[in-house]
Amino acid sequence: MRSFGKAAQGLRLERLRDLPLWDGERLRNIHPVLPGLRDPATPRPALREFLREDPDRRPAAPLPAHDPREAWQRRPASGLRATWLGHSTVLLEIDGWRVLTDPVWGERASPFTLMGPKRFQPAPVTLRQLPAVDAVVISHDHYDHLDYPTIRALAKSSVPFVTSLGVGAHLEAWGIAPERITELTWWESHRIPGTGLTVTAAPSQHFSGRGLKDRNQTLWSSLVLAGERHRVFFSGDTGLTTEYEVIRDRLGPFDLVMLEVGAFHPSWGDIHLGPENALQAHRLLGGGVLLPVHWGTFSLSTHAWDQPVETLLAQADPAHAHLLLPRLGEPVEPAERRPAMPWWRPSVRRDRAAPSAAPATGADVADDAANDDLAWPLD
Repeated sequence: MRSFGKAAQGLRLERLRDLPLWDGERLRNIHPVLPGLRDPATPRPALREFLREDPDRRPAAPLPAHDPREAWQRRPASGLRATWLGHSTVLLEIDGWRVLTDPVWGERASPFTLMGPKRFQPAPVTLRQLPAVDAVVISHDHYDHLDYPTIRALAKSSVPFVTSLGVGAHLEAWGIAPERITELTWWESHRIPGTGLTVTAAPSQHFSGRGLKDRNQTLWSSLVLAGERHRVFFSGDTGLTTEYEVIRDRLGPFDLVMLEVGAFHPSWGDIHLGPENALQAHRLLGGGVLLPVHWGTFSLSTHAWDQPVETLLAQADPAHAHLLLPRLGEPVEPAERRPAMPWWRPSVRRDRAAPSAAPATGADVADDAANDDLAWPLD
């Protein structure tokens, strides 16, 4: 199946094997699991737990969404704006340039069209409705970050890709021309031609693979996007690692920090953050406005769909972490420092208690946002 992608070969494979992370058979993380991150008394969830129907894992009603197209016609006043489009897909506008992170418009985070985690929330706009972008960045090759139907659609454009080493083999197999692909190892940087944007790959604590036999055969990374005035940190997928202090010292400070908060489990403490560890990571990175991602689109663990953001909202100390919690599709400028509002709560199941709060207002669901429209080139 083409959706599984293709293994690295030739010079690409040689580069992977030359990395200090290569142990002779596969890549590994820099550090062992930090003490206290993984609960040894909690078994890993079995497949049947993922397959079990649990209404708490999906909203009772569609989440409020916003149509960002009118706002996108105006430049951000501050020079930095983010539009969260679901899961880890964000359209960033940085000092006059646009970058799209981990674009996923497909229906399932899966190699199959009829099996696997299905999105419970449509993207607020279609690919056809996106403005022209200057680069696409991809953190690693898992299905909820590297989406086959989306990449096939983007192959019809000329937009350049910047990604972790080895992931380019998948992109090439799906029609992206080699000259459009730049693959980075940790601490390598790439200046997007014709722009003032630099992308730097940095360490993360995760793993990779799209099949049963290719685990850790491609690199996983966090990414730093820097313009002339602003810097953004994007975690991709990661557990908590002391490398965040090194990232802060080498690549910070950051005007916006985008950290994954969803799809966590006590037995997965080394490969996903979850909300509490995201707050620790945010402190290690030196602060900055915090935009939580990796939630609100797919059910990829056994917790309630809104648990990550509710925990984050309850535990974040406003003195140290300014939360940016936009609705799906709502363009926001970190410099505005708008208050965090629990706009998602009206979509909680009626028979499950939710913290009391004023309902989100002014939510206008984007029209014509069906996910079957994947054919528009981005430039």
